[in-house]
Amino acid sequence: MKLPKSAHTSRPWRIHEIAPDFRLYDVWALPTPGGPGDFPLLIQDTVDGDTSDSPSPVARALFKIRWKLGELFGWDDPATGVGTRVPTLRDRLPRDLREGPTGPKFTTLPFRPVFLTDDEWASEMGNRTVHAVMHLTWVPDGSGGHRGQMAVLVKPNGLFGRAYMAAIAPFRHWLVYPPLMRRIDEKWRTHGGGPDAPRSPGAPPSSPGSPGAPLR
Repeated sequence: MKLPKSAHTSRPWRIHEIAPDFRLYDVWALPTPGGPGDFPLLIQDTVDGDTSDSPSPVARALFKIRWKLGELFGWDDPATGVGTRVPTLRDRLPRDLREGPTGPKFTTLPFRPVFLTDDEWASEMGNRTVHAVMHLTWVPDGSGGHRGQMAVLVKPNGLFGRAYMAAIAPFRHWLVYPPLMRRIDEKWRTHGGGPDAPRSPGAPPSSPGSPGAPLR
């Protein structure tokens, strides 16, 4: 579910001090109900993700087209990414975050972890069009449990980057994010909501990895 930007800006996340020059594009409530200790499960699912496993053939086709265009026009060349065209956000971290964990590395997606806390994780990617941050957090859901929340922060690369973000906005909102949320939901259900998920009094604990286990 798409959330108002205040769902991100109203909370005291550390990313605010790290990336104040990035624009907040989207905030999403993730279909990942669980307990206070389930954030690592969400992070692991994220780093294991792949654009090729989207449940939508349209979304898969769009990603293939995007990667092909990037190859043809050099949008994703190493010289355009983090550490080359743009400095890594790790250079901006205060000492406590710089000396802390970064989280696991991505398997396929072109992101690099930046910092990790108990309830906040940021990763970054860069190319010829943008420098972007995927910001995952673990928040109370208002019903005694917790869930994931995702914010997308972007620093477009000049006029071309701004035009690119404007052009893909309809595709992101209508064709990419809805199947992404379905995929996150399907994957989360294989965890049974996680070992720390809140459950009804007297209910037996669900085991991680049990497909179809009810979520609470």
